[in-house]
Amino acid sequence: MRQRQRPDGAKATKENSHLTKQEESVNKSQKTSFFSSQKRVFLLCMAFRIANSLLIQTYFNPDEHWQALEVAHRIVFGYGHLTWEWKKGIRSYLHPLVFSLLYKGLALFDLDTPLFMTRAPRLLQALFSAVGDLYMYKLSYVVFGECVAQWALFSQLCNWFMFFCFNRTLSNSMETVLTLVGLYYWPSMRLRHSPSKVVLVSRKWGLVIAAIACAIRPTSAITWIYVGLVELYLTRDRLRFIFLEVFPIGFLVLGLLCLLDRLMYGSWVLVQLNFLKFNFLSSGGDYYGTHKWHWYFSQGFSAMLFTFLPFAFAGIIRCKHWKLSGLIFWVLTLYSLLGHKEFRFVLPVLPIALIFSGYSLAVMARFDTSSVKRKGSSNTLLKGPSKSGFAIFFLLATNIPMALYMSLVHQRGTEDVMIYLSKEARNEKVKSILFLMPCHATPYYSTLHSSLPMRFLDCTPSEVRGIADESDRFMMDPVGFASELRRNWSEPSHIVLFESEEKLLKDFLVSHSFKEVGSSVRIEN
Repeated sequence: MRQRQRPDGAKATKENSHLTKQEESVNKSQKTSFFSSQKRVFLLCMAFRIANSLLIQTYFNPDEHWQALEVAHRIVFGYGHLTWEWKKGIRSYLHPLVFSLLYKGLALFDLDTPLFMTRAPRLLQALFSAVGDLYMYKLSYVVFGECVAQWALFSQLCNWFMFFCFNRTLSNSMETVLTLVGLYYWPSMRLRHSPSKVVLVSRKWGLVIAAIACAIRPTSAITWIYVGLVELYLTRDRLRFIFLEVFPIGFLVLGLLCLLDRLMYGSWVLVQLNFLKFNFLSSGGDYYGTHKWHWYFSQGFSAMLFTFLPFAFAGIIRCKHWKLSGLIFWVLTLYSLLGHKEFRFVLPVLPIALIFSGYSLAVMARFDTSSVKRKGSSNTLLKGPSKSGFAIFFLLATNIPMALYMSLVHQRGTEDVMIYLSKEARNEKVKSILFLMPCHATPYYSTLHSSLPMRFLDCTPSEVRGIADESDRFMMDPVGFASELRRNWSEPSHIVLFESEEKLLKDFLVSHSFKEVGSSVRIEN
């Protein structure tokens, strides 16, 4: 079986040839270059992501803790809060089980201390992220060649949002890793021909990975529908592709997932159907806020790319690889149709945009090299900074401060307070905790790692629109809500709240003999 190649693919191959001829000659003379070994590339990515994970000390999104680590903690240690999504069966246990294995290992070796409980999950995610980095490099290599692959990897490692988000234990991070691995194995995403047997084996691996990605996050189907349609258009044996590959692999993975969730839920639950009903058919996600339809294009994805945006845009226009750039546009467009929007939803296509940024940087570097050669036979360097040198300085100077600020400073208090309380709980200085703040604003039992009574303000979506939940009622009237809550509470030893609400509740707290112990987010009796 031979695949048909579209005209745009042939054109892209011709235009990209000037980037690969020089690389091929360099590879022949320098077989021992650092990037000639995928093992060395992976070790570089692994070392970088480990350092990256250790530098992440801030809070980004509740799902990092509440939909992954909290569930895993409950599986292994027997206590942990399950949010309303798990009660309605719209989450699969596949992703949390990965971290439950980690927690089980920590418990077996008596390493479930506050330090390991907070650091180990992100270190494990660092391993997965390094795999994603490697396959981003490999995908860039097979599409554009080694030179572009190197610059694409540079873009991936230096982008502030990838640094800030990729190592977090979000299902979106795992989805991004699987997307990069899967795209590498899909023949339709490449420009180079491969033997038919290699194409079939590679495509089957791509299908398996795509199915797993959809099992972890059903919305990943948006990506794989596009890839599947492109593959269907290009392949000659369409019936084989549909009936002997897509259906059998899809049903096998879906069946195994149903068995897993049947075991964990205790009853038959079709997570994908429940997820579809809540997020698409009933617009349940709108409960958590909505944005304008153009938000991803005008603000969200642009902010994620940050100063890489002009380079990515120039790369898309110059290389004309419409299949990959079309994937970005497809994903952003379909997610724009949903009312509820978040940065992390489109994380899987951010590395694809950074590949095009790498293409632009590779073109600039090639131009600088050819300019030096035109200077004379002595290869004397040009006077003044090169274009690529200026671009590197610009990208590093803008992305590194942003990455460090967001990872070390912004919204750090909610992580610090739980680490503090976990240490106090081990010393038996904490009896019970009340969280007077928006729901899910801090980690929970997965960080505290002590089965103490805790209470947070509920924000379960109401079936009747317009009814304020506990979290909203508290934010509208902190003093009135706290006074009402006081009538029925069993007085906690510690109250956690933000500084803005602490100022409003100061008289209330003093009247009940609470005092501040450290920062304004830590209050004890």
